[in-house]
Amino acid sequence: MTRGILGFGSNLGDRWETLARAMGALGSIVPDLVVSSVFESAPVGGPEAQGPYLNCVAVFSWAGTPGELLNLCHRLEQEAGRVRRERWGARTLDVDVLVIDGYSSADPELTVPHPRMFDRAFVLMPLEEVAPDAVDVGWRSRLGTIETGERAIRCVGVLLSPVKE
Repeated sequence: MTRGILGFGSNLGDRWETLARAMGALGSIVPDLVVSSVFESAPVGGPEAQGPYLNCVAVFSWAGTPGELLNLCHRLEQEAGRVRRERWGARTLDVDVLVIDGYSSADPELTVPHPRMFDRAFVLMPLEEVAPDAVDVGWRSRLGTIETGERAIRCVGVLLSPVKE
């Protein structure tokens, strides 16, 4: 068993329900699921006129292969009705493999650690809650202020169990 960390985002439909269903499905597969708080943020990159995202991070023990974890991510997205129309476009559910402890890969199909996670406050804020060892201590000063303006990221609640202390 190794630690797996996935990032979840949704900005179409009932975003909260989509994330809750995805966590329920993941929780039925992994016994020790810990889910961060849910954060809302404006979209980063991609086409104009997208709605805000809800994001969270899930940490769990994983016994399968990295490829099997990627397949699980795709299955969760498919179950949520994701349609891939344009890169970085709006989506019902986006699930990214962020970290698999002890594994790294530069394969374009599965790059681990996720190549942009350290530049995205909407990933680092929830990740800091549930896996602080996976986050660079100076990320907040490096990425600049995130509490105000159009790039604000705010906690909007908790989907499942309390955050692990």
